[in-house]
Order: sequence, then C-alpha cells, then structure tokens
Amino acid sequence: MARWRKVGQTWCNWPPQPKELIEMIGGSYLAAAPNISYQNLLNGLIERNFAIHAWSYVPSFDHQTQANKAWKELRECRLKLEERLGGKTYQPIRLGHSLGCKLHLISPDRGRRSKLFIGISFNNYKADKSIPMLKKFKRKLDFETEFSPSPKETLNLIYSNYIQSKNLLIRFKDDAIDQTDSLLNILKSRDIDQSTIIELEGNHLTPTSRKFNEIFLEKNTKNIYKGGKISTLIDTIYKYIVE
Repeated sequence: MARWRKVGQTWCNWPPQPKELIEMIGGSYLAAAPNISYQNLLNGLIERNFAIHAWSYVPSFDHQTQANKAWKELRECRLKLEERLGGKTYQPIRLGHSLGCKLHLISPDRGRRSKLFIGISFNNYKADKSIPMLKKFKRKLDFETEFSPSPKETLNLIYSNYIQSKNLLIRFKDDAIDQTDSLLNILKSRDIDQSTIIELEGNHLTPTSRKFNEIFLEKNTKNIYKGGKISTLIDTIYKYIVE
C-alpha cells in the first residue's frame, strides 16, 4: 500500500495510478490526524485504488474560513497529484464526516468542481450544544459565541448556493446526534437534485478506526466492527462512486 505523506495540512496517499480522487474532511478533533483516526475507512478506500487527500484541522468558531482554507489546500494537493501523473486530471469526490460535511457543503466553489459528495453523519448543532461547558460560561460571563455560519445560516447557504446535485447521505441507526434529515430536506428542496439517503448499522463513531477509539476513548469498541460495519460502509461508498 502507498505511504502517507503530509502536504501542508493535508494527508495524502497516492496509489501508482488511482482511478479516482477522494477529498476527505473529518469531524471535530477527529480530523486532527485523519490518517490515524479514520485509518480503517481510508485504507479500505485506498485498497480500492482511490487516491486520498484528507485535510487536518482543529475546529474553530469560524467554519467559513476553515471551509475556504480546506478547499484551497485540497485544490493545491490535487494539482500536485495531477502533475505527478503527467497531467491526468481528476474531478474530486468529496467525503465528509460530521462537521466535515458542513465544511464541504459551504465550500467557496459551491460544489462546482466536485464529481459528487458523500456526507456521513451530518452534524450542524449550535456552539453551546457542540462544545461542553460553553453554555455555562456564556451565562456566567454574559457573552455570545456562535459558529459562523450559524446552523440556520448554514442550511440557508446550502439551499441558495450549493449546486452539486449528486449527493449520498449516510446515517447510522444508533447515532443520537445525527442531523442528516434536515440536510436532506434542504437538498431536496432545490430545483435540481439527485440526493439519496442510506441508513446503516452503527453509530456516530463507526467511520473512525478501532485503534483511535481504544486509545483515545478508553473503551472496548469491538461492537463497532462486529459484523463488518466498516466494510459495509466502504462497500456503500464504493458502489455509489462507480455506479
């Protein structure tokens, strides 16, 4: 298997002649080291001969600035890959998990340059629900802090700006913080839309690696992988791409 290399803030894995390019943005804090936290998922896609560009970041309140930066750095990595392959061009497949879905959906190119979008466990909560203790501090210190764009603004931006019609939304049966339904409603309300939703067995952390869960969450996560949940997720993504 090809090795990982870091270009700027993006972890890249380039098989010799990849048939597709996947641009991945993970969830809050999970994406600090996506090559580790999403190791099983990404390696499974690499084995299917996909090049992977996984942007790493620590979330801030300014999601729009981070979305712009991710788009720019992923674009630069795509150009490097195309140059390495002698000018072959790719229309990237965008893959997001949790907050990573939002960052892709508010990309400055409005989804224009992508082949399709795959969103896993879309999450669009307000800051005081997403960040523990923030609500308590807001009351004590009398200040207002919210993500930019806010949850409502995010959905409005997707409705008015986002132009990619082909979107696969994946949610899990035991995911208590999933908000995929609200995203699907917005996408479907646009004039031209081919979005579809699939529900799989699992929870919000199913896309992450077993090693990550055991080391950082200090819990036994065998149930996440029992029955091949990560393999099912990889197969679902692959089937949608090649159809």
